Amino acid sequence: MQSETQSMIENVARKNLARVLESDVAPGDLDLDTDLAGDYGLTSLNKVVFLMSACDEAGVSLASFTEPDVAGMTTLREVTEALTRHAGEVA
Repeated sequence: MQSETQSMIENVARKNLARVLESDVAPGDLDLDTDLAGDYGLTSLNKVVFLMSACDEAGVSLASFTEPDVAGMTTLREVTEALTRHAGEVA
C-alpha cells in the first residue's frame, strides 16, 4: 500500500515530468517504469529541470542527491522512490 507521502510525491513527479516532455502526455498516462531518456526522450538538461521542479514542489533538497544518484534515476518510479526517501529531511 502506498503511503500518502509517496502518493503525493508520485503526483508531483508525474506533473513535473509531463511539463518538460516534448510530447503532450497527460501526467496520469506516464508509465512509472518507462525509461525517461530512451522512451520519453528526456534530455540531460530537461532531466535537471524536471528534478529541480519536482524537488522544489515536494520539499526535497536537490542537494540530497549526488551526480551518480541523479544518473541512476532512469525511470519515474526511481525518481519517486528517491524523492520519497528524502521527504521530510531538513535541507
